[in-house]
Amino acid sequence: MTTEPMTEPTTAPIAEHITDAAPEHENAIQAPGTPEPAWAQWRGLDRLPRVTPRVVGGLVVVAAHPDDEILGAGGLLASVLDAGERVRVVVLTDGDASHPNGPIPPADLVARRIEESRRALAVLSPGGPVAEIVRLGLPDTAVAAHEAATIPALAELLAGYALCAAPWSGDLHADHEAAGRIAAGACAAAGVRLVEYPVWMWHWAEPADPRVPWERAVRIDLNPERVRRKQRAIGCFETQIAPLLPGLDDRVILPPEELAHFERSFEVLFR
Repeated sequence: MTTEPMTEPTTAPIAEHITDAAPEHENAIQAPGTPEPAWAQWRGLDRLPRVTPRVVGGLVVVAAHPDDEILGAGGLLASVLDAGERVRVVVLTDGDASHPNGPIPPADLVARRIEESRRALAVLSPGGPVAEIVRLGLPDTAVAAHEAATIPALAELLAGYALCAAPWSGDLHADHEAAGRIAAGACAAAGVRLVEYPVWMWHWAEPADPRVPWERAVRIDLNPERVRRKQRAIGCFETQIAPLLPGLDDRVILPPEELAHFERSFEVLFR
């Protein structure tokens, strides 16, 4: 990516079930979050350095669960696909723990989430090359227990690519943080550049929050057509943005107030 000149209370979501997270992590995600208008009014986001996603050599996007790749890096994905570069999406888990004790078997939920991810990536690249999807099948909510074995596996999948985008290792979600650490280790082993994308940070953090490494943050502006494609791709994740089975399981993982963070005309990455 090349740097360009700088220019000048919500309903708590039901996060992916987190059984191994520290209490403060789970509480931060389950608590009422920062509404999108508060972020929109903060001039700090407008002051971030602009970067153009020119990735020569291909991109690998790591996702802890199916949908992370679109929420955090859908615009980056669309930009790289539009440039004709190859894209590989590595999904660490199948997201089977998003509705614990739900009314449908976990295997059926997995099948739905995998299909949602496939359709979303196809939406990002209409008429052009579609990203390759690699599923590692790690247990949802327990990615951290498999870090050591996953780092060399991911390093092999990174071979020959120029850039890797992965969940931010400070996202306060156990699986996301583990995914970020795995990506960092794999990138170091493979000699591939790493950027990180936040997901839950937009919920628990506040503008100018000192817990966020703003000094490493950059901004990718998206043209209106890519914004529309990303929004349509997000709409493919029906198990996450709508009740799983209305009347039987009305839980919504990503209600509209959370989706608003990802419907912007830009994305933020940490490099």
